[in-house]
Amino acid sequence: MGLLTKDFERAPCTVEISHKFESLHAHVRFNNGAVIYPGDEVQVHGDEIMAPFGEIVSEEREATIIRASKLEQLWTRLTGDFEVMELCEFSFSEEVKL
Repeated sequence: MGLLTKDFERAPCTVEISHKFESLHAHVRFNNGAVIYPGDEVQVHGDEIMAPFGEIVSEEREATIIRASKLEQLWTRLTGDFEVMELCEFSFSEEVKL
């Protein structure tokens, strides 16, 4: 992996989709122990997975991991904290107005 080039890696994975009242989530676990680093992208191959309400669906798939270049990794580390702050909402007023 160079300063501006990306690497591609294929990995088997398990996709778990939960559609319950207590938990609504989708997780991807790599079966070969692959690790995702800041700036990397993951594309899971296959058809869309739909979980009926109240169920958890788990399927074996294959994924492509697009490794970020060294420059992208650096940029992600430098700007990642700012992007997380966009998710926060702060209010210092005494009354809540919508």
